[in-house]
Amino acid sequence: MKKIDITYNNKTNLLECDDIKLPKTEQCQLQDTPEAQLYRGLFDFDKIPKVTFDGQVLPVAMPADIWITDTTFRDGQQSMAPFTLEQIVELFKLMSRLGGPKGLIRQSEFFPYSDIDKKAIAKCRDLGLKFPEITTWIRANDKDFALIKDLQVAETGILVSCSDYHIFNKLGLTRAQALDKYLGIIKTCLSHGIKPRCHLEDITRADFFGFVIPFAIELQKLSKESGTPVKIRACDTMGYGVNHPGAALPRAVDKLIYGLRTYAGVPSDMLEWHGHNDFYRVVSNATAAWLAGCSSVNCSLLGIGERTGNCPTEAMAIEYTQLRGTTDGMDLSVITEIAAYFEKEIGLDIAPRTPFVGSSFNTTRAGIHADGLLKDEEIYNIFDTHKILGVKPIVSVNNTSGHAGIAYWINSYYNLEGNRAIKKNDPLVDTVYKMVSKEYEKERTSIMTDKELDAYIKKADKKRHSGWKG
Repeated sequence: MKKIDITYNNKTNLLECDDIKLPKTEQCQLQDTPEAQLYRGLFDFDKIPKVTFDGQVLPVAMPADIWITDTTFRDGQQSMAPFTLEQIVELFKLMSRLGGPKGLIRQSEFFPYSDIDKKAIAKCRDLGLKFPEITTWIRANDKDFALIKDLQVAETGILVSCSDYHIFNKLGLTRAQALDKYLGIIKTCLSHGIKPRCHLEDITRADFFGFVIPFAIELQKLSKESGTPVKIRACDTMGYGVNHPGAALPRAVDKLIYGLRTYAGVPSDMLEWHGHNDFYRVVSNATAAWLAGCSSVNCSLLGIGERTGNCPTEAMAIEYTQLRGTTDGMDLSVITEIAAYFEKEIGLDIAPRTPFVGSSFNTTRAGIHADGLLKDEEIYNIFDTHKILGVKPIVSVNNTSGHAGIAYWINSYYNLEGNRAIKKNDPLVDTVYKMVSKEYEKERTSIMTDKELDAYIKKADKKRHSGWKG
């Protein structure tokens, strides 16, 4: 097993590696090595993986058409108790509304194994929605294919693990045997008129030029011979992908996408990125894949999925809007409905500080921030969250909220706007501030509840409280 030679460059202050060099296209042939290439030196199990650089910065190559695909009912569902049939159907409808009429959430993949899976496919299909298109996911064997050939799906994902960790250590195959096995089931799909979507599992630890590119070249040949598109999903299964400028393979997201497009000739609309969040990079890596020329990013609602989860659908919907300058028909307010459904109907606990969907994502407790919100919401709110997501900014009152925080809470809680809104120098605010301060002098550590503050307002000014509540 060859160990990767990594050196520290005292001029750039970066780790560098010369082992993985860009070859000529004609040199990208299957390297059927006798031993697994586990990239020791880069991936040492008893150490944090290293990020290496080759100094080559690639230009942005954003496709004209980009979109999102969904894995909520496949990878996402593996991380929690199974959804009921009713929950799947409701989430599918919400997903369709979020994606809008242009189908920016274009596809949703389902397992084909259980009776509920099969009923869910039928029920969602019966809704008659144009988007998202229903697809399936299978392992690379004839038994799994038998499950989908009568489900009337136009496309299926196929698990085709591409790192030697999987080929040698999990499947017990050589690279040549793995390639033969994978191509066999892909040809079966093509012969039945089903479009294959090849899930290259663990691509960020794979021998890119010794296996991934030769495999992708074979897939392009099959696509041309059959006249049927063959998609490639680049799966960052362990979240090792990085998006730093000049980062080196096999971890560099942009070079993985660039290599598939340049060396294997895979069109952008046949490329898809699937990432995990093990190293906190799932959203930035998905964006990097778009920027590098990958049309599709695979996500799940609220980012549910194996271990640390998948890329959150809602994050990429917002990211799309930032990159394109338009929602293109997406209904972003559905994001709030999806979060509420997961909490109330499915029982998922959403971390309060989760962007866009957590209960505290636009909540402040600092008095100086509350003062800014009171004067101009734009100062401390990321965008008009009420207009776009249906969620008003909130001030939670504690010992640091000050007069501004209490004034903002009063205006927000009682919907006081314009001339009805009170200012922080209102005597009522000072009275409530003193009440709150006394609570924290008793060494209270929790925030004030709405019920407590409402009672303070009533005690301090019964007349105004009555008018506001009425």
